[in-house]
Amino acid sequence: MSDYISLSQIPVIYHSLRKTFQAAKTKPIAWRRKQLLQLCRFAKENVRAIEECLFLDLGKPKQEALMSEIASSIDCALHAAENVEKWARPEFVTTSQPWQQAWNPRVEKHPKGVVLIISPWNLPFFLTILPLCGAIAAGCCALIKPSEITHHTSFFLAENLLKYVDPDAFKVCLGGIPETTRILELRWDHISYTGNSRVARIISAAAAKHLTPLTLELGGKSPAIVDSTANISISAKRILWSKVGNAGQTCVAVDYVMVEKSILPDLIESLKDAYESFFPNNGGALKSESYARIVSDLHFERLKDLLRQTDGEILFGGDWDSGHGQRQLEPTIVVGIKPGDMLMQEEIFGPILPIMAVENVGEAIAYLSTRPDSPLVVYIFSGSEQNIKKIITNTTSGNVTINDTIMQTSVKELPFGGVGESGYGRVFGQHTFDNFVYRRSITDIPYLNEPSSLGRYPPYTKESYEAFAGMLDISNPEVGEALVLKCHL
Repeated sequence: MSDYISLSQIPVIYHSLRKTFQAAKTKPIAWRRKQLLQLCRFAKENVRAIEECLFLDLGKPKQEALMSEIASSIDCALHAAENVEKWARPEFVTTSQPWQQAWNPRVEKHPKGVVLIISPWNLPFFLTILPLCGAIAAGCCALIKPSEITHHTSFFLAENLLKYVDPDAFKVCLGGIPETTRILELRWDHISYTGNSRVARIISAAAAKHLTPLTLELGGKSPAIVDSTANISISAKRILWSKVGNAGQTCVAVDYVMVEKSILPDLIESLKDAYESFFPNNGGALKSESYARIVSDLHFERLKDLLRQTDGEILFGGDWDSGHGQRQLEPTIVVGIKPGDMLMQEEIFGPILPIMAVENVGEAIAYLSTRPDSPLVVYIFSGSEQNIKKIITNTTSGNVTINDTIMQTSVKELPFGGVGESGYGRVFGQHTFDNFVYRRSITDIPYLNEPSSLGRYPPYTKESYEAFAGMLDISNPEVGEALVLKCHL
């Protein structure tokens, strides 16, 4: 296994990446495409090893590892390889003044330079590959800092990734807080961080010292609003699925449910039915090979404390298995929740689902407006176009998904990201590429235009003034009034 990097080596690695970028090695489109295809090959040729690492770190079932991490990574890399030339192509603009069109005005996309990718523990493989695809497609060099919590996956990345992609342009640094602190002291051209808002504040403060731009993919308390027109059975299955996948340890899992009182009993029964269909054996989720575990003792104890401190009623679930390092917490439904409950304070990030009854959709909207944070996703379960429109219009969130959960992340063409406390910047497809480039405006003004430009140079004369005034037609009263009106507006 690889070791944590020494603090003294971090600047050495950093300057080696700077040297590679300055040599322009990463800029040719053919080179970028090759690296992306190699990234795809890396995932394809190591499926079993990646599955094993994810199982050791998170108890992740093979199918879950394949669906949520490996296949997604392959798809991401292939999509970028197929589209990088188009994404990087200059954008030619049409000017409002026809005479400026001869200047060949355009926007070019240039790589920002040497970037830092700090990936999380909950999807440790995919959420490393996703931003790396964008950095490669943009033509950047990158230092990758995977999570120290999922050490099997991180060690695997450190030992194997650079066998596939160019080791001059990409590096993997293992470490904890001291190593990350040293890394953040350096000036990066962009930082991509996926994780929680507490750490995001530390990273933002470090980035501010160098005016470094950021992409922050955070989480938040993403609600599901269920009204009386929803298909209760399907809605319950899809909501619960978001809480059992990766044992609820995903930023896009439903954090809590607000349901109209009139259908609360039906929703509860449907959640029970869904649970039994997911885990039909007598031992339920705790005995199932289709259920992951909590990532660490710290997070396991945090979740157990939430269950101990809630004022709500545990309707079903609530058991756990801590033997032999299992750290499994049963999917748990908690009802009778009030806004001040412990479960409603911060993102749960685990398989606990609080349910809060509301009179109607308006009450759910009113509650969301009182919260200081904006969720990453608002999930709406409804058959009413009027209610759907009302919720979208009167709430704030990074994304909205109607009548399903998590599946919105499979649409590569849509920008995905948060707002406020749930982060900023957008990812997936071209949006990930856009994070790592800067848009450079180019104009090419011909020397042949010089005769028509002489009036701009001193000495200014009555004739040159009148020529410019004539362009504005300020002698025309109607035009003059329109200009004055625009200025006042």
